[in-house]
Amino acid sequence: MTALHNRSAEQPEPTSESGKTTAARRITDWLDPKNVIIAVSVLTGLAQDNALTGLAWSLEAVLFAAVIPIVYITYGIRKGQWADRHVGQRQRRLLLIPVIMTSVGAGIGGMLWLDAPRPMLALVAAMLATLAVLLPVTAFWKISVHCAVSAGAVAMLAITYGALVWLAVLVVVAIAWSRVELRAHTLAQTMAGALAGAVVAGLVFATVSA
Repeated sequence: MTALHNRSAEQPEPTSESGKTTAARRITDWLDPKNVIIAVSVLTGLAQDNALTGLAWSLEAVLFAAVIPIVYITYGIRKGQWADRHVGQRQRRLLLIPVIMTSVGAGIGGMLWLDAPRPMLALVAAMLATLAVLLPVTAFWKISVHCAVSAGAVAMLAITYGALVWLAVLVVVAIAWSRVELRAHTLAQTMAGALAGAVVAGLVFATVSA
């Protein structure tokens, strides 16, 4: 009994996450690209002349830009292609991003065919353009998709609702902090992602919706 007790005593106690790490994980999970895409799609839909029609188009955007990609990501987790829904391995993202781009492209095709409102088409076109910029960078550097999507969403909503929306950049800062705290990205990778997302999504959205 004494020997067993000693061996048990020598085993290290399981360590729990710090408060900062727990907060960072919650921010990363709650404000992941899927959830941000749902939010920006719905808010853009509500800003249309006919809010109900806008919401219907937002569902189309969510289907192709969020639902289908997350279904594929979940399938990949089950098949062992990646460890979690954030797809932390840079090389694996090179396999995932083209699939998401294909889905988003199909969504754009449907919007063109069914004559969607220009701002809704612009929204999804901006998502595709952002992915097109992130993909080649990801080939050699793990730029932050979380920050690109969130900053792009802020830029598009600022164009839609007004300059006060730029205050929501604090949300992007929180997301960047969470990614760095979890050691998923460096500070430079989060800053580059945010800059790329805001500039690319903002420019494409403004141009297409004009």
